[in-house]
Amino acid sequence: MAFQFPEQFRFADSHEYANVDADLVRVGISAFAVDQLGDIVFVDLPEVGTVLTRGQSFGSVESVKAVEEMYAPLSGEVVQRNNSVMDNPDELQNDPHGEGWLMVIRPSDPEQLNELMDATAYGSKISED
Repeated sequence: MAFQFPEQFRFADSHEYANVDADLVRVGISAFAVDQLGDIVFVDLPEVGTVLTRGQSFGSVESVKAVEEMYAPLSGEVVQRNNSVMDNPDELQNDPHGEGWLMVIRPSDPEQLNELMDATAYGSKISED
């Protein structure tokens, strides 16, 4: 299956994405990761105000196949979380790059974005895996 990834997104090795919007970053997991998980039944996200360090687990996504940890693609404070996805995991399943976003963070070190893969590099990485 060929995946299309938004050009403006940046991706971590662990399949989370970061989408910059002014001084905030919207975080989610890639369509590839969602596809690998299968039917998602539960999403656990951090509370607003939680301070995350890049690489730190910030929650989990549970499917009928597995429970997978999610890792912060960059350091910062959670300023919003998508409660709708927690109430209705189908949103993550159906639109991971849109309505299925997970949280918004205010990055403490925006330079960390430069260490994430662009959409082309991420697409190449998953085709090799």
